[in-house]
Amino acid sequence: MLKTTRRNFLQNVSALPLLAGCPPTLTLAGKFSIYLSSDKPRIVFPSAPGQHDDKSVASSKMPLKDFAAHVAAKFNIRRVEPWSEHFLSLEPGYLDEIRNVASKVGSSFADIAADGDNSLYSPESSERERAIRFGKTWIDVAARLGSPSVRINIASAKNVKPDAARVTEGLKPIAEHAASKNIAVHLENDNPVSEDPFFVVSVLDRINSPWLHALPDFGNSLAALPAQDAYRGLDQMFAHAYAISHVKDTTTTPANIVVPVDMERIFALAKKHNYKGIFSMEWETAGDVYAGTAKLIAVTLKNIS
Repeated sequence: MLKTTRRNFLQNVSALPLLAGCPPTLTLAGKFSIYLSSDKPRIVFPSAPGQHDDKSVASSKMPLKDFAAHVAAKFNIRRVEPWSEHFLSLEPGYLDEIRNVASKVGSSFADIAADGDNSLYSPESSERERAIRFGKTWIDVAARLGSPSVRINIASAKNVKPDAARVTEGLKPIAEHAASKNIAVHLENDNPVSEDPFFVVSVLDRINSPWLHALPDFGNSLAALPAQDAYRGLDQMFAHAYAISHVKDTTTTPANIVVPVDMERIFALAKKHNYKGIFSMEWETAGDVYAGTAKLIAVTLKNIS
């Protein structure tokens, strides 16, 4: 019998339409209480493929609107984290449909992972403006879906080193827009060049906004840095984390070397910094995605109980 891999599973997920925001009804502190809700475990299921997966989307297969119900049926997880590439549109009617269908099965959106191509530190002001508009757009999407947060990426710029000052200036209007919509914005240690954990932390320290926080990914930095530096970076990321972290038990380097993740060590870092947010399961190891994700959930619940 064929195994269901994470890549095959996620390639069955399509996207749908979304746009502009609903008025905020909660303070940021109030939204944080959603993550700590006693009737829901601190577990989320993402629709984003792993760092080294093919990012193509098979639009003829599972629609994104059905994803929350599928996750609820398979894992009894009632919160999901959709990826921007799985949305076919940003029209309000499409976003409303996704939210309404999820609501009917008792599910909601914990975060949106949004990836764009324009860089906040590009030497071209027009590209920086496009990157700012991208961030604002996905904040609007989060508000429309009822998601309390969005993760936006810091895209790299060709032939230019990351510039913390430029990124900070670009994030200021994004943070202001997030505040107006009551949406938290997260920055992840993902791209090894533009989202190195120490660079992300330096940007967060510069801007010092209650609307911008770190999203520690268990494995990404281990694919690019020596283990000692990667775990030190994660320590600093959890010191700046607010509401969401990505869990994985392995990662793969650009040379296709599989690197194991010391999950207990990272959960200990989360506890050290009194992290009370949610954990999003990112199974990237070869094999059955359902069995693998169930394993991640079990290890996570053991370490946070």
